[in-house]
Amino acid sequence: MPHAHSGVHRSAHIQKKRELRRDEILHAALNAFRERGYHATTLDDIALRLGMRKTALYHYFPDKEAILYECHRASLGELDRILRGTSRLKSVAERLRAVVREHVRIMIETLQGSPLAFEVTTLSPARQNEIISARDRYERRLRRMIEHGIKDGSFRAVDPKLATFAILGAINWIARWYRPEGKSQAPEVGAEFADHLVGGLERT
Repeated sequence: MPHAHSGVHRSAHIQKKRELRRDEILHAALNAFRERGYHATTLDDIALRLGMRKTALYHYFPDKEAILYECHRASLGELDRILRGTSRLKSVAERLRAVVREHVRIMIETLQGSPLAFEVTTLSPARQNEIISARDRYERRLRRMIEHGIKDGSFRAVDPKLATFAILGAINWIARWYRPEGKSQAPEVGAEFADHLVGGLERT
């Protein structure tokens, strides 16, 4: 008679394989979105990159919009974890630099430089509202970080809202120029962006 734990082990193994396959699909989709654009990319294009039939994608995602939605959710989830992780750093400038570096890493490594930030309106109203609300929360947290830096004297007396827009605009624009085959990689780009974007706020 088979042991119960063997069934649990098989179930966990199957779930792990399914999660890995989902990640592969998202990775292939992001590359396709970057190269062809979201609207020009079809499920056939994504399936071809994976060497699988389009019908096999339906076991993981019902349509292309669901893939786009999951890409947004995954990246926003990473940003939330980054903000929580940087809370242990001592100074607000250190925290903001870490956030900028990691946000750049997400744009380059997680999102493969795909211009997803410009495709939110493609989502259904309910999904669009969810993603925009999450982005707004992230923006407000960055703004509060800058406000705190102004109050404690770390940053110059700038407009926190405009400073936040400048940071997010610069990072989102990576999708317009980044190419994986180029010389610029996430660590170097992240460090440069942190120097320019946060360094420009700091008191000299």
